[in-house]
Amino acid sequence: MQLLQILLMAPDPKNGGGGGTTLIMLGGMVLVFYFFMIRPQAKKAKQQKQFINNLQKGDKIVTIAGIHGTVNKVNDDGTLNLETSPGSYIKIERSAISMEWTANINKPATEEKK
Repeated sequence: MQLLQILLMAPDPKNGGGGGTTLIMLGGMVLVFYFFMIRPQAKKAKQQKQFINNLQKGDKIVTIAGIHGTVNKVNDDGTLNLETSPGSYIKIERSAISMEWTANINKPATEEKK
């Protein structure tokens, strides 16, 4: 508790000191934001981009709207032709594919615990 009180103490304006601790605290906050918020989001965005670029014909996917289907054709303009049911095709943007939901439907089924 004493360490927290020392770190949070405001500098005494009469003595003109304490500016260094404020700078250290600000630097610490920037590091915390970087390692806990910015870096994981950038890593996830990179994985999403790689996932979308690796899609090919025959992959089973789920869109962010919840539409399930199989990739029928990968177009050069950033779209896919998705077969939702036999003989039924829709054209969607690559960015509309959910990486998490697609991974959930493609993971192998696990045995139920007895």
